[in-house]
Amino acid sequence: MDEFTLLATQVVPSERQLKWQQTEFYAFVHFGINTFTDREWGTGKENPKLFNPTELDADQWVSVFKSAGMRGLILTCKHHDGFCLWPSRYTSHSVASSDWRGGKGDVVREVSEACRRGGIKFGFYLSPWDRHEPTYGDSDAYNRFFLGQLRELLTSYGEIFSVWFDGACGEGPNGKRQVYDWEAYYRLIRELQPGAVISVCGPDVRWCGNEAGHCRASEWSVVPAVLREAERTAEKSQKVDDGTFARRINTADEDLGSRDAIQGVRDLVWYPAEVNTSIRPGWFYHAAEDDGVRTVDELLRIYYGSVGGNACLLLNVPPDRRGLIHEADAAVLHELGRVIRDTFATDLARHAKAVASHTLDSEHGIENIFDDNPDTYWCPPLGIEQPVIEVDLGQEVTFDRVVLCEHIRSGQRIENFTVAYRSGDDWVECYRGTVVGYKRICCLDRTNTRYVRVHITSSRGYPTLSRLGFYLEKR
Repeated sequence: MDEFTLLATQVVPSERQLKWQQTEFYAFVHFGINTFTDREWGTGKENPKLFNPTELDADQWVSVFKSAGMRGLILTCKHHDGFCLWPSRYTSHSVASSDWRGGKGDVVREVSEACRRGGIKFGFYLSPWDRHEPTYGDSDAYNRFFLGQLRELLTSYGEIFSVWFDGACGEGPNGKRQVYDWEAYYRLIRELQPGAVISVCGPDVRWCGNEAGHCRASEWSVVPAVLREAERTAEKSQKVDDGTFARRINTADEDLGSRDAIQGVRDLVWYPAEVNTSIRPGWFYHAAEDDGVRTVDELLRIYYGSVGGNACLLLNVPPDRRGLIHEADAAVLHELGRVIRDTFATDLARHAKAVASHTLDSEHGIENIFDDNPDTYWCPPLGIEQPVIEVDLGQEVTFDRVVLCEHIRSGQRIENFTVAYRSGDDWVECYRGTVVGYKRICCLDRTNTRYVRVHITSSRGYPTLSRLGFYLEKR
């Protein structure tokens, strides 16, 4: 193992990153003045009185999201148009200037409290770009303004699990391009909400590189630190000891963390991926798109590829002008949640036994992969990079989903693996995969067998597995 691969094995997630990863699947809620102008991007000149949802019910949102299996909600508290869904004292361009709730309403409060009641996490999106605010482009003045709004959201709505930034940036009324003080934003979040991850334009969670719901075949969580700069600066290269620069890199590259990708890079970080996409063609609600809601099959494919591909899934579901999740979206989400719940309710390996070609010691025995405890795990001794696990399911069973989880507190180590089943005297390979990380869901053809072999064909130093499960999709 070369020195750079060895360095990669020593990079592990923070507690906030680990808790975020365990959230797995959560909602993005684009809602605001654009909902009522039928636009995606507002100009900042909209009349606040246009905002007037007639039946806003945040508990209905949470109920729908929970039915889908979502564990959190990120609300667009302010989009690029600058209209605030809370009565910010820094601007009049907010719900306080609308007729909704007699100008006394606060969407952020209603949503955050509904999340608490419903038992899901609450986070927020705050657009750095503000097309309404006159100080935008006067960098120092606007950064003070933005920090003030950020402080309001961080201190008034309870515990926050994620603060979501994008890098949208434009010119202000003075014709100058705004320079964001990212480090000051990060310091304030760490001070006031130390458990919150800072996503996309932030140090904790990276963008997967597209908005189509696609995940890489190999989604590495350990990547060059320069990726954390890629979304907010023009710097995309990594200086190495000899004064040269490694290849240019950005969040849309297909290979971010392989041995080739990290060669020459000493500054590596745990920077896992989030997949964000919308249930509709647009991000805000448009009545013309009521027939364009993604199908359950489409969403399942995205779910298996993201949550099952070492990423988290942030699915946008925009409320309509009533302030409700539309019936079409709700029906699809309910069925999606039913399939996911029913599929993964019964682990067909619950009575299984396994034998590993190598095991480090009794504390890290192979039985740990069946105990459903993420803190216990199997591993072989250092230097055993290609071990084999043979599973006896106890009887012939039919399955088409295999779930593997690494013990990511010990790093991300598995690079390639295969799954095979025994047919008579032969082993038949049915799946070939790359990285595992937090979770890999292997989607197979329906397979009937009693015996399964998992062969880790390459890993870094040694692999770990905290879980191995077998399931049958319930459609």
